[in-house]
Amino acid sequence: MSLITKEAKEGKKINIKEFYSLPEKVIHCSKCAVSNQRPRITFDKNNVCSACNFADRKHNKIDWISREKELKDLCDKHRRKDGYWDVVVPCSGGKDSVYVAHILKEKYNMNPLTATWAPMLYTDVGWRNLHHMIDSGIDNILGTPDGKTHRLLTKLSLEIMGDCFQPFIYGQKGFPMAVAINYKIPLVMYGENGEVEYGGDLKNADVPTHNVSDDMTKHYFSGIHPEDFEKYGIDKRKLNYYYPPKEEVAKEVGLENHFFSYYKKWIPQENYYYAVENCGFEPEPDGRSEGTYSKYSGLDDKIDGYHFYFAWLKFGHGRATSDAAHEVRDGHIDREEAVALVKKYDGELPKKHFKEFLEYVDMTEQEFFSVCDRFRAEHLWEMKGNQWVLKKPVWQD
Repeated sequence: MSLITKEAKEGKKINIKEFYSLPEKVIHCSKCAVSNQRPRITFDKNNVCSACNFADRKHNKIDWISREKELKDLCDKHRRKDGYWDVVVPCSGGKDSVYVAHILKEKYNMNPLTATWAPMLYTDVGWRNLHHMIDSGIDNILGTPDGKTHRLLTKLSLEIMGDCFQPFIYGQKGFPMAVAINYKIPLVMYGENGEVEYGGDLKNADVPTHNVSDDMTKHYFSGIHPEDFEKYGIDKRKLNYYYPPKEEVAKEVGLENHFFSYYKKWIPQENYYYAVENCGFEPEPDGRSEGTYSKYSGLDDKIDGYHFYFAWLKFGHGRATSDAAHEVRDGHIDREEAVALVKKYDGELPKKHFKEFLEYVDMTEQEFFSVCDRFRAEHLWEMKGNQWVLKKPVWQD
């Protein structure tokens, strides 16, 4: 199979600045390494990003004792006495979801049912980590979508929006809610609120829940709904788990989607230590994930790295920026070290699973790089000699 969409076949460039409503002028946060090119992020008059401003509140102003009291009250409200599951935890088997599920069970006496939307191409360590969690005493349902449809959606997502990971995002958000509705478990506990932790829309920064339909389309779906793929011949019946639940169905069950990061201070490094100690979580066997310096992020799916590679092309920052900026906010490294890590690792093309990835999306290398060129943001990149370089990288501030 060659490229599918007319735009991809013609090599039509995507106006990234217009599509994501990005500013022309690049500004980097004065506290961390992230730029104003991250969709929905905002900067104050001192060029401090919204994620850093929230982190200041998180570490210095939020009353976490009161927040934990809210969590205990929530658990008391939903805890079952008949042995039935009382909370659904969306769980990839990564450090964060393992931490949430295990601590809800062991510290707050809940009986979690974890719901896993299967990665497109499981890594060996990702598969082992999922089973480490299960073996620690936690129930799990693994949702595996129709492989033919999922593969086609992945290819189309790459061509249409420059994000091969979008079908996984659809299911990762929708499948756990479907499980909760099917099993009549009102409480769903997600991990972190990524919009406030990494920089984005802060409207839910001070509330534990989020609106399903609005947030799914605007934030997680990048403005493109699963039904938009029907025009490419995908049977609507094959898209059931990619949709968010209908609001009236969610209301019948009394569905509540909560963020654990509202109740407990969210620190990824500490989540990793907890998962290692309590569930036998394994880090990246090669010492770090491609595109970053971290040994514990994005371990589950062989396709994950290409999501961040395209973020590098579209926004000028990838996985290393995301990891380093968060560690600056948590006080683990300073901005100078973050910038050095970004310069060294950001934008690294994942090569370990490249051949398998190309086979999965049924593309040649030439076709893949032609798609890359379509999504390279013209206001961020320029050609010097025979090499693309960022016009304003953070290390040249």
